[in-house]
Amino acid sequence: MNIAVTQRLSIRRLESQDRQYFAELFTDPRVLEGIPQNPFNENQIEERFSKSLRLELVDLYEENGTAGIYEKGKSELIGLALFLRNEANEMELGYRFRFGYWGKGYGTEITQAMLEFYFNTLKALKVTADVNLANHASVRILDKYMTPVKEFFNERDQCTDRRYELKKRQWLETSHSVSLGKI
Repeated sequence: MNIAVTQRLSIRRLESQDRQYFAELFTDPRVLEGIPQNPFNENQIEERFSKSLRLELVDLYEENGTAGIYEKGKSELIGLALFLRNEANEMELGYRFRFGYWGKGYGTEITQAMLEFYFNTLKALKVTADVNLANHASVRILDKYMTPVKEFFNERDQCTDRRYELKKRQWLETSHSVSLGKI
């Protein structure tokens, strides 16, 4: 039950055996530093994980959702694809990977797959993404696909963020494509 499939990765609903790695993605200081985000406590992890286990495609049209990222043919969770809504209720993409999976080009691959999913499956007309300017790797990835539209101080996370956006017509003009599956 894949949401998206790329050359090396798949995005799909989390399973109960993913909890340990899911928790790592919300507590590992190396992962959280670039977001930045305070580590989740055990109750926050359990609440978010339980909700993610029940993810359905219909949920992603109206609310936030979290899916797992896996290397194709493997069952170990390596990251999260975050289907979000920003404060203006615009569709927003996010992702994070466990530290051991950084530097492999997976962020670029997942960004492309998520954009394709938003535009082709969810029929989004625009997708946004916010990134902490200190997260240079994610800034480089978003610069490849999206247009920066503003910078602002993020009060909650105490950092300067840049908001990116991409409109569907811009996406179609660039003719990116990946192989997608369905939930």
